[in-house]
Amino acid sequence: MIDVIIGDESRSVDGAAFENWSAYLKANPYAKTPVLGFRGEDSTYDLQMKIPAAGKFEAILAESDESLDLVRHSCAHIMAQAVKRLYPETQITIGPVIENGFYYDMSRPGGFKDEDFAPIEAEMKKIVKERYPLVRETWPKEKALEHFKKEGELYKMELINDICREQKTEVVTVYRQGDWLDLCRGPHVPHTGWVKAFKLMKLAGAYWRGDEKNEMLTRIYGTAFATKERLQAHLHQLEEAKKRDHRRIGVDQGLFSFHPEAPASPFFHPNGAFLYAKVQEYLAELNRLNGFEVVITPLVMNNELWHKSGHYANYAENMYFTKVDELDFAIKPMNCPGHCLIYGNDKHSYRDLPIRYAEFGRVHRHERSGVVNGLFRVRSFVQDDAHIFCTVQQIESEILRVLKMIRHFYSTFGFTYHVELSTRPEKRIGAEEVWDKAEASLAEALRHADQPYKINPGDGAFYGPKIDFHLKDSIGRTHQCGTIQLDFSMPDRFGLKYTGSDNVEHTPVMIHRAIAGSLERFIGILIEHYAGKFPVWMMPKQVAVMSIQGDAAPYAREVHELALKKGYRSVLDDSDDNINNKIKAYQKHQVPYMIVVGGKEMESQTVSIRTREGTKSFGISLDAFFDELAALPQPQLS
Repeated sequence: MIDVIIGDESRSVDGAAFENWSAYLKANPYAKTPVLGFRGEDSTYDLQMKIPAAGKFEAILAESDESLDLVRHSCAHIMAQAVKRLYPETQITIGPVIENGFYYDMSRPGGFKDEDFAPIEAEMKKIVKERYPLVRETWPKEKALEHFKKEGELYKMELINDICREQKTEVVTVYRQGDWLDLCRGPHVPHTGWVKAFKLMKLAGAYWRGDEKNEMLTRIYGTAFATKERLQAHLHQLEEAKKRDHRRIGVDQGLFSFHPEAPASPFFHPNGAFLYAKVQEYLAELNRLNGFEVVITPLVMNNELWHKSGHYANYAENMYFTKVDELDFAIKPMNCPGHCLIYGNDKHSYRDLPIRYAEFGRVHRHERSGVVNGLFRVRSFVQDDAHIFCTVQQIESEILRVLKMIRHFYSTFGFTYHVELSTRPEKRIGAEEVWDKAEASLAEALRHADQPYKINPGDGAFYGPKIDFHLKDSIGRTHQCGTIQLDFSMPDRFGLKYTGSDNVEHTPVMIHRAIAGSLERFIGILIEHYAGKFPVWMMPKQVAVMSIQGDAAPYAREVHELALKKGYRSVLDDSDDNINNKIKAYQKHQVPYMIVVGGKEMESQTVSIRTREGTKSFGISLDAFFDELAALPQPQLS
């Protein structure tokens, strides 16, 4: 028996009584909203797939967010069919769903150009209009090889051989739509007519299977949505994102730069370093108030440490290595092993626990050049890392403490967020019963915190499951930042102990915790969230005092020095440059208050104010101006 949920209806069903999900729906019609597929705990099923023997399955309703993967996967097939109609010499390779869309890698003599998008989209619309059923078929390996050889699809033949070898099978699945079919395991929408709103977005180069020794293919990116309105909203969001691009704003405001001498590693200029320090100071005080003690660990440590921690076996491809005195060392990609060494340096009693270590630790990770992206994906960055060593009984209270810290920190910057519980990955350390215990502990803590969450299967760290926090920025995009990870394995690998109340040694539990995550990435998110208009409390320069005429320069200097004396970050511009040029320069830097003084203001001992939002005020007394600054919101830690 299986449990089936469709909308607000739930029932137990004998799945063996039906050939597939489509047969089940015919026997049990649901009239409210069309059903495109079903989602189980670990897999998604389209209506042609066989019903599993057991489990809980929820219907994927048309025009729901859950339907997007089905719609986009099918849209990728529609695009491939359109390309083959227009350019028969093209070889189709792999076309997965990705965040916000899909892509398809293709091999065509001469490649593709942006001008090809219009005819391809026009042909896609014809295919959608035809409402071709996407028919799932199971073929013997030899039949599939013969078909794709006839079609000249050499890449598909390679895939068929690899699939059959790796999965130890002699059959593959294909999906047919009209007169075209593709090697695919699904799932898909019932027919092409369900793909109602799509757009091809951009072109890129991609090596076959990501190997630079292989042929360079053309990758066509696209997106699709359940409705035209949602597509338009997405395209509008992309336009807004261009305006907020942190790489452009970083240059305009002099925040950071990148240089070939240190690829994918940012250089923070004074203004950017100030922002960086403000975020770090805020986190440091939040740590202090919650009982975390500061530690500092080395950047380079012996390879034996990374073998012991499990990083060498599970993470070596992302690490940098070097030699010291003919011994093998690694530049740390994570801070946790160093914290284990600090904990293990002393003996501990249950009365000492929990022990909370915090470090703004710089780490290095070998990200491929094709994935690095401004501050969002770099090779050298600082984590606001912390590790809690505690008893099993203390797990829930410690996680609740961290959940409260995260909620407070994100709300300071105006972020909302959703939570995912990421479970055991395929590549991992530790016994299954340990993973069972760890995953159950995190789920229980989230329930007690009344924190809604969804399961993200297989995305945990190699040493333990984790809670991931996905921020929603001011234009609706999400960014994964904070994390809480529960680890029963690493303390055991390092032989960490504490003496319990029973006078027997026990292994502590280790909780990994980051709130901002990578400070570099969080700064990039903040730049785009605020479009460079940071809250006044964290702006590198809060006030710019400008003189109109040369004889007003002494008064401008007096206002500037008074602002500094009162604790505000002020910059003085008493140059002979045109006042409009001065305003334009500080507007570009999004300075919140631009103070203009001339002979009139000097005589009346007032100021004229122009804000970065464009509002203007004239003849304002200095006391009134500084009272306005004093009344501005400040971050609260209590």
